[in-house]
Parts: sequence; structure tokens; C-alpha cells
Amino acid sequence: MTEHRRSKRFVEREQRELRRELLITPFPELGLVAMNGPNDPEPGLEVRDGRVVSLDGRSEDQFDALDHFIARHGIDVDVAAEAMALDDTELARRMVDIDASRQELVRLARGLTPARLARVVALLDPVEMMFALKKLRARRAPANQAHVTNLKENPALLAADAAEAAARGFAEIETTVGVSRYAPLNAMAVLVGSQTGRPGVLTQCAIEERRSLQLAIQGITTYAETLSVYGTEPVFVDGDDTPWSKGFLNSAYASRGIKVRFTSGGGSEALMGHAGGCSMLYLEARCLSLVRAAGSQGVQNGSISCVALVMSVPAGGREILAENLLAAWLDLEVASGNDAIASHSPTRRTAKLMGQFLPGTDFVTSGWSVMPRYDNMFGGGNYDADDIDEWLTIQRDWQVDGGIEPLSEAEATRVRERAARAIQSVFAAFEFPEITDAEVEAATYALDSRDLPDRDRAADVAAADRVLAEGISGLDVARELDRRGFAEVAEAILAMQRQRVSADYLQTSAIVDSSGAVSAAVNDPNRYTGPGTGYRLEGDRWQRLQHLPHELDARTLEEASALPAQVVIEKDVARMGNDPNDVVIAVGPAFADGLQVTIGGLAHRDVIEALMQGVREAGAEPRLIRVRRASDVAFVGHDGALLAGSRVAVGIQSKGTTVIHRADLQPLDNLELFGMAPSLTLDSYRAIGRNAAGYALGQRVGPVPTVMDNFARAKLIVRTTLLHARETAAVAPDAPPLELELVETP
Repeated sequence: MTEHRRSKRFVEREQRELRRELLITPFPELGLVAMNGPNDPEPGLEVRDGRVVSLDGRSEDQFDALDHFIARHGIDVDVAAEAMALDDTELARRMVDIDASRQELVRLARGLTPARLARVVALLDPVEMMFALKKLRARRAPANQAHVTNLKENPALLAADAAEAAARGFAEIETTVGVSRYAPLNAMAVLVGSQTGRPGVLTQCAIEERRSLQLAIQGITTYAETLSVYGTEPVFVDGDDTPWSKGFLNSAYASRGIKVRFTSGGGSEALMGHAGGCSMLYLEARCLSLVRAAGSQGVQNGSISCVALVMSVPAGGREILAENLLAAWLDLEVASGNDAIASHSPTRRTAKLMGQFLPGTDFVTSGWSVMPRYDNMFGGGNYDADDIDEWLTIQRDWQVDGGIEPLSEAEATRVRERAARAIQSVFAAFEFPEITDAEVEAATYALDSRDLPDRDRAADVAAADRVLAEGISGLDVARELDRRGFAEVAEAILAMQRQRVSADYLQTSAIVDSSGAVSAAVNDPNRYTGPGTGYRLEGDRWQRLQHLPHELDARTLEEASALPAQVVIEKDVARMGNDPNDVVIAVGPAFADGLQVTIGGLAHRDVIEALMQGVREAGAEPRLIRVRRASDVAFVGHDGALLAGSRVAVGIQSKGTTVIHRADLQPLDNLELFGMAPSLTLDSYRAIGRNAAGYALGQRVGPVPTVMDNFARAKLIVRTTLLHARETAAVAPDAPPLELELVETP
């Protein structure tokens, strides 16, 4: 029996992170199809005497709860005839036509049914969707939202993380709990921390809706997005909800000055076993039509916690972007997912992100874990604390605003310590369990909650119960902070209470800046009408976002390799050698002069000595010269070979790139080339010297082993450029080569 052999390359790829995920063929009967499902209803609308009597293939007597709600509250019958008369292609073209205004498209959307909305958007490819989303986003400038949690539910760490998130520019911060009774303390810690980091940040605690509303009424939170809706009636029934109950709860929040978003997302119905055989995009279109009908200003969507399920089917990533686009088209604030982990593959996660990142959404993530993944109690985020530098760098790469700002380590630790001290004082004021100085210090510098001491969890829960029982409010928190030396934090919290009274931040896509000014679709609308219009990252904001804490001054890098010690003495013009044992070591114009260290960190003196030692070990005699007319290692090496009695030379640039050359070869040909300078060691250079001597003496020579670093180019290309620029600046085009003498060490 013949043994079945496997390709080692296929076996190796099977171990990659991506292969941990299950990709499936469409299964429409279970709702496992992204868009254009075979069972999606044909779009249709019939209005009789101002009343919708037929919607997407169902007559009024066949309506389910969602149909009734959408028909009565979600269809503008004055626009419906005009909008539904336009064919799909015409509507799709208007989505990407810069001459078709956002206002006109939003007006038409009010007259379109869910099936029609889904079918039009499905005509667009991903680039067209991104373009349409850029035009249809409600607010002019994008923003971002953060998650703040930890497994120990430590209030000092919660406050510190919230402060850092706020200082980094996150406009909203969301927390949650492992034990529901902790919610008041967690919400309080995040409130205090956020306002320490930057006044105006909106905060929420994702818990059961009744408790969430109670915290909001007491002024401990300022927004909510836990109002989940679904695209089929059976899923609503499972959750003991209806569209009317969700609409009522939305009104309860808004009437008390609390900003609220609904939450929906493709795949939830399939996950819960009640997709009705329809596609994810069609069911999401039903959800979004319902959200608008309920009077909400916005929605958190883009698959959310079901993202991995959606991305398991073909076109799943495109469907997620289509969801966000639909929400924007319906004039809703869009918090566009990117919170739950979409894939184990970093490439795939980033590819999914770019659909929202490049065009911008109102909130590019609906929850970025500003903590390490270990402490993320939302189930593992798509992005966490380890990804902050990458995100900032992508903003810089594309000159796109992804909603966060650079923050130095010194400023981060300062604001973290201040926030931890502030919540420490609040706990003391209300006689809650003590937050110790050790906890404050740990929260300031911690990696995650494992660095913090354990607390008396039973005592903390009892304190949390007191917040609700005694009605401790945001105003009470502000008063105690002011009494204990945190006047600026107290004023920021008081300002958030004023916001609830004014209710300006209930407008669509509202955020609050540090001065207390509200930016929303009503006063800062997106007016994109083509190139050169709308929001563009420029001016002071671009200056801030392009300068990262780990960015280095190129001029500083230029000087970093310059050392004062003299290594060589330049002597007479180099002569042609006659001795067949003569092997030239030819160095570049700046070698051991303007520059004295290779890109791999090796001192030029040590490199020269290693090369010379290698030549001598093989039985030849080294001679040191400097080539001044060129900085290219090929010409440095070839010029050296022309002067060598053996007609063989080693050429080396200041950055360490090396070649073994022979006079009868063309300059750009060679015996051996060592381009991976960062990987060369002193042993490597000794081996290069031995091989050069071996070629000179006619010995049998095996090439010097080399090590490849596939990441060296990305890591070192800037330093390579700067070092070579210094080398090239030292070139004297018509200057003859010089004999060199190595200075003896004391």
C-alpha cells in the first residue's frame, strides 16, 4: 500500500492562526448566507389611503411584529412611491455619485422597505461601499469608543484605564461587570477616571437594562447601547421583548437626558436558531428600519459579537460593511463594531477593519479594549492595549483619523495616577472599602489586574448596593471630589450632569469635547461632496496624529553612529600591489571616519580586525585602503580588487554590507555578497576574510553561511537610508583611493 505523502508547506500552513477558524459554504436554510439569500423576499410596498398594507411580499394580515412596527412607524408614505419607483441600479449609482447629496439619499431611504435597502446596498462592491459610507456618515469627523474592564473589577485600575483612554482621545468609554452587583462601583470608577483624563467623555455600563437605566438616572452613566433588536419575531420572543418595548425603553432614556443607541448585527438570528431562512443583510435591514422607527439617534452594528460567524461565510466581511452603510443611509449614528474578535489572523482582522477605518464612521470601534486582552470582560476584543501603536501608525500611514491620539508614557502615568487618587478619595468619602496606596501605585504602572492586590469582594459588593439604595449620584461624587482637592475632575463631572439637562448630546452622532461643546450631525454635519470637501485630516489635528511617541528625529539617527575615537590613519594614494598574497580590504568613504559602527551595532575597528584576522588565518596578507569615489559596495569592492596583488578584495560599506570581489569580474558581479548586514557577526567577518584569502590563493572555497532576517528590511530600512546617505555625502567623485593604517589600541 502506497503511503500518502503530505506537502510540508501545506502541513505548515495548517498550523497558522487562520486555520483555527471554520470557513463554511453557504447554508441559506439556517441563515448562513451573507447577502442576496435565495429565500430573501422580493422588495415590495403597497400603500392604501396613507396606510402600508403590504410590505416585502407580505400583506397586512400576514405581518409579524416587526412588519407592523416598521409599516406604522418606519416608512414615510409621502416619499415611498417616489423612492420605490427608482430601480436598484439607479439608487446604487446615486450612493456613489458625488452630485447626489446625503440629504437627498437620506430622504429617499425613508421610503424604502428593508428588502429594497438590502438589495441596493448589495450591488456595491467594497470600495463603492466605503465611498458611500464616507459620504453618508452623519457627523463630519470620526471618533472612537473604548472598553474598560478588569477581571478583579478593581476600581483603581478601572479609573486609571478610563483616564488613559480619555487622554488618548476616545470619545466614549464602556464598562461591564462579571458580577452584576458590582455595576455601580465600576460605573463610578469609569466616570471619575474618564473625566480625569479628558472632560466630556461619555460613559456607560453594559448591564441589564433596568439597572442600566437606574445608573443613568443617578448620573453615574451618560449613555447606553444595550437595547438589542433582532430581525425576526421569534428571537424577540426569546428575549421577552417586542419592538414596542424597545421603543419605550429608548424613550425612557432620552426623557432623562441619556444618550442611547440600539444594538443589532448580522448573524444573531442564525446564532439563535431563528433566521427564517433569510440572509444576514436582509435581517439586518429589518433591524435598522426598526431602529429608525423607534426614534433612536443611532445604532451599534456591524455584526458585533457574531462577527466570526458572519466572516465564516463567503462575502461576510462585505456584508458587515454593508450593515454599517445601511445604518448611515438611514441617518443613524454608526458605532461600527470592530469590538469582538473577528479572526485569529491579524491580517484578516485588519482587512476587516479597513472598511470602516478608511471612510470613517461615527465610532470606528464600538469598544476598543484599552487593557490587555487578559482583562477584557467583553469576551476578547478585536483590538486591545497591545495594538495601540499599530493603530496610531496606520492613522499616520494613511493620513486618516481613526479617533485616537498619541500619548507619551509620562503623560499616561501622570493621568493614571491622578485618576486612581481621585477614585481613592471618593471611596474614602463614602466610607467604601479602602483603596490603598499600593493599589494606586499598581494601577498607575500595572500591565493588568494580576499586578494588583486582591480586594474584599464581598465588601465591595455591599458598597455597590449602597450606591443604589442610598441614591448616591454623580452630583454627590462631584461634591466629594471638590472637597478633597480634585476640583477639575469635580467640575468635569458636574458638566456632564448639566449635559443631561440641556440634552444637546441626544442629537444624532453627538460627542462632547473637553470644553463641553457638543459636535453632532445637527451642528457639525458631514457635507462631503467630492474631493477636497468634508472632513480631511489636516492642520493641527494632523500635526498631532503624525508625531508618535516612538518616532525618532532622523537627524538624531544620523549622528547616532558617530564616535570620536580615531580608528584609522589615512596615508598615501593607494598603489597597485604585486604580491599574489596581497588581499585588499577596501572600505567606504565614511567607514571608520564619519561613521564608526555598522547597522548591526559592531564597531568598525572590530570589523576590520576580524577581516584582517581571517585573511591571515588562510595564509594571505591583508592591506587596508579607502575608496573615496563611490559609496556602492560593488564599486568599493571592485576598485579594491583592481589594486590587489591577488586581484581579490573585500569591499565593505560603513553600514556593514560586504562583498568579496575579483578584478576580472564586472563591478556588479561578485564572488560573494553579504547584503544582510544586520545579521553579520564578527565571526562572519572573519569567515569572509578567510574566504577572500582562499580565492586569492586558489584554494577550494565554500561560501560563507548567511542568516536571513525577513523582517530586517522593515525594521532597519530607515537607518539603512540614513547611514548610506552619510556614506554618500563623504564621496569625492574624482578622489583616488588611499592607503590606511589601523591605529593601535592603547
